[in-house]
Amino acid sequence: MKLPPLTKEQWAKAFSSTKKPEVINKQNLQVRYAIEDPVVEDRPRRFLEAFAAILRHTNYRTILEQYIRVSAKCARCTVMCQIHMATGDSRDVPCHRSELLLKVYRRHFTVSGMLRARILGDPGLTDDDVREMAESFWNCTACRRCSRECPFGIDHGLVTHLGRYILSEIGIEPRALAVSVREQIEGNTRNTSAIPLPAMQDTLAFLEEEMKEEKGLPIKFPIDQEGADFLFLAPVSDFIMEAETLMGIAATMAAAGESWTISSKVYDAINYGLFYNDRVLERVLNDVRVEAERLKVKAILIGECGHASRTAKYFYPTFCGGKDALPVYNIMEITHRALKEGRLKLDPTVIKQKVTYHDPCNIARSGWIVEQPREILKAFCPNFIEMKNPGQANICCGGGGGTVSIDEIHPYRMEIGGRAKAQQIIDTGADIIIAPCANCKKQVKELINYYKINIESMGLHDLVYKAIIFPGSEESMKKSNGESGGMT
Repeated sequence: MKLPPLTKEQWAKAFSSTKKPEVINKQNLQVRYAIEDPVVEDRPRRFLEAFAAILRHTNYRTILEQYIRVSAKCARCTVMCQIHMATGDSRDVPCHRSELLLKVYRRHFTVSGMLRARILGDPGLTDDDVREMAESFWNCTACRRCSRECPFGIDHGLVTHLGRYILSEIGIEPRALAVSVREQIEGNTRNTSAIPLPAMQDTLAFLEEEMKEEKGLPIKFPIDQEGADFLFLAPVSDFIMEAETLMGIAATMAAAGESWTISSKVYDAINYGLFYNDRVLERVLNDVRVEAERLKVKAILIGECGHASRTAKYFYPTFCGGKDALPVYNIMEITHRALKEGRLKLDPTVIKQKVTYHDPCNIARSGWIVEQPREILKAFCPNFIEMKNPGQANICCGGGGGTVSIDEIHPYRMEIGGRAKAQQIIDTGADIIIAPCANCKKQVKELINYYKINIESMGLHDLVYKAIIFPGSEESMKKSNGESGGMT
């Protein structure tokens, strides 16, 4: 089945806004996402002040100096951008989007730009420019697929992130993200879904009972076990929506004899700062650092989620100790290692369906986690099927960069952001698609429903749980449940 080209009606639906005209006029922003009453007056000046402060306290200037010295207009990135594939609009060419911010830097923060503006009478940044960036930067999924095609090495996803960062400093950010971050940083529950600790503990206790009944073994979710090898964090949404993934992870840790614990204080791996604000990024990671030190663990272990894993892997050292920071792993790395070392056994006769794998951008684009999940799946899924352009070149689910959490742009995510991924899924003819990332799981499931694709979406460890063979070793079970320690 081939999806037909977008009709005028579908286009209008994708770009329509649910906001009332009076709200749009009051906020003076033609954006589809909801925001929390930003200050409208003197936006260009406040944007430039926020930009200057960020340049003063970060190292963004170094990369921007490089980017403004090369061409950002060749448009070779167009062939990699699924947004432009769907719209064909020149405003969705990645280098055009990046130029919206680069020209501001060139005009206001370089000597040559300021002199040129004085000679030519260039007034500089306008309110229209700010409004255009507020719309354009959130049309992008920040998947960074375009960076693979750029001959000059421009990371357009990074430029988009910086643009969002500046906008958020003047109050222009999706309300869905801002509210969740406020609860995670300042709220009583300290997590993005506002799940209280007793509810999380009840969920884990219920899952332990389920595993006891299904596997006949006392598989535990250790909480606050000091001295464990790993501090485990999953997206808090997993505790309410991805029970099979959690059970698969717990079963894997038990069978492999890994030593791990969950914190009762910080149990949410989500970090929306990656999508729009570095101060949030740092604050959330420092909360993890405090818990890691309290529990005296040896490493940080993130669940299947792509954005949470990338956030911790690449930014935990930046904000939490540099070369002395604790190492960070994704659970698929630990599962893969246990499989290779013979500590994890999987039954190759259980899964008979055709299985395909979706590469989350945040863990695959850099080449970090590409082969590990495939080797795990091929070890027990005889009917494994690859998508077209797999691995580092794989197409984003269409909800990347935090856009999946913005319900107001659901039609856009389905018709524009996710259209190419939907076609990619259809082309596999698979019965099961493995989508490890929490964001990808939500987006892919919505695409399946929207396009009526006959396929089931789940996490990698959902399948592992079905096929896992326990070695019958009481010693490995005790270690995983927190009764002993030591790195494996």
